[in-house]
Amino acid sequence: MTVGEICNREVIIIDQDGAIQEAVQLMREHHVGDVVVVQERGGERYPVGILTDRDIVVEILAEGVDMDAVAIKDVMSYRLLEVRERDDITDALKLMRSKGVRRLPVVDERGVLVGILSVDDVIDVLAEQLMDLATLIRREQLKEQLRRR
Repeated sequence: MTVGEICNREVIIIDQDGAIQEAVQLMREHHVGDVVVVQERGGERYPVGILTDRDIVVEILAEGVDMDAVAIKDVMSYRLLEVRERDDITDALKLMRSKGVRRLPVVDERGVLVGILSVDDVIDVLAEQLMDLATLIRREQLKEQLRRR
């Protein structure tokens, strides 16, 4: 299974010069824990960073920094990890685990942002697959019981 098959294609984005308050409002409005910071070139959006709710708490609120005194570019993570939509989901999970991240921007072959993969997306797919296996086992048990009658 590829990343592109399960990633969320509706990515909440923001410009690096945007205000932290704007990012907070976007996260709240869309019920997400991050915004992908993009740079537009030729009408395409390229990810350049990510700002998470944790970044805001740890870097701004916990430090007592005035949110109006900093821009997104002052707080966002620049060391952006990303995956390609054709990458295998297993490889993406290994990357997430090894780097301790819960979200990865998904890009196409040219590096254009096309989605975001979160741990929640993967859990949804795994839960569905486990349910399929449980259903298979239950059907096998029922078939066996009917044959023994």
